[in-house]
Amino acid sequence: MTLEQLRIFVAVATREHVTQAARDLNLTQSATSAAVAALEARYQTKLFDRVGRRIVLTAAGKAFLVEARSILARVASAETVLNDLAGLKRGQLSLAASQTIAGYWLPAFIHRFNAAHPAIKLQLSIGNTEQVATLVREGGADLGFVEGYVDDPMLAAAVVADDELVLVGPIGHALCDGTPVTADALKHARWVLREQGSGTRAVFEAALEQLGIDPAELDVAFDLPSNEAVRAAVEAGAGVTVVSRLVVIRALKAGLLAVANVALPKRHFFSLRHREHHQTQAAREFLRMTGEAGATSAEAPSLRA
Repeated sequence: MTLEQLRIFVAVATREHVTQAARDLNLTQSATSAAVAALEARYQTKLFDRVGRRIVLTAAGKAFLVEARSILARVASAETVLNDLAGLKRGQLSLAASQTIAGYWLPAFIHRFNAAHPAIKLQLSIGNTEQVATLVREGGADLGFVEGYVDDPMLAAAVVADDELVLVGPIGHALCDGTPVTADALKHARWVLREQGSGTRAVFEAALEQLGIDPAELDVAFDLPSNEAVRAAVEAGAGVTVVSRLVVIRALKAGLLAVANVALPKRHFFSLRHREHHQTQAAREFLRMTGEAGATSAEAPSLRA
């Protein structure tokens, strides 16, 4: 059994398709099929069932997939340690970030890091706060950056920046006429919000609860999975929303949106790293650039009404 055979098996098992796996691995279909067949023949165990044009894992294949992934993860960890011995002269750094951070805060740091260490390959995955935490916890990312506090004993969280939330609506909306917004007005407004699981949604709902408002009472027209979709819907008149000022700053300057007169809590941007995984020099340097160097794990931020 070779590492190459394991990589091919995992790729085929993940995609349940030989041709797709071969294309992604930059191999021929025959070479990919041969690697799987060699494993099955060597151990006299059927790993896949052929169902029409599809292939599915057998019970033995499912059990073997767990072990194969574990072995490849250990190999990747060993490679990371060896690359780290070369300092910042080679290697890679996998980042994951929630949408607000990935779109409006993180790019400047990625550019600065790349300019200083061009030999380090950077990879970025984007999701909501829960998805980013899962990637870091499961080893899919070396570092995560989120705008919601993550209470996970496996992850170390540290504050790297502050962010201002604003309530915005289309020009002329009743909530954005400059007068102080009441709790009753919030309950009767029509809302466009980020999906459940996003840091923005979590912080906003916590603030509502401190004002004595049950988030379930809100008239939510749409739950949308991106800041851009939320902003566009609000600009089109679908309702009001609460987002980071970073998301709407250009729309505000262009006169497409207006800010309501309501005090919202500032929130923190957090970095996330796995407590038990080896932290590379590249990861430490990236954290230093974001201002976290020497920071201790952060406590959950308090929200003010």
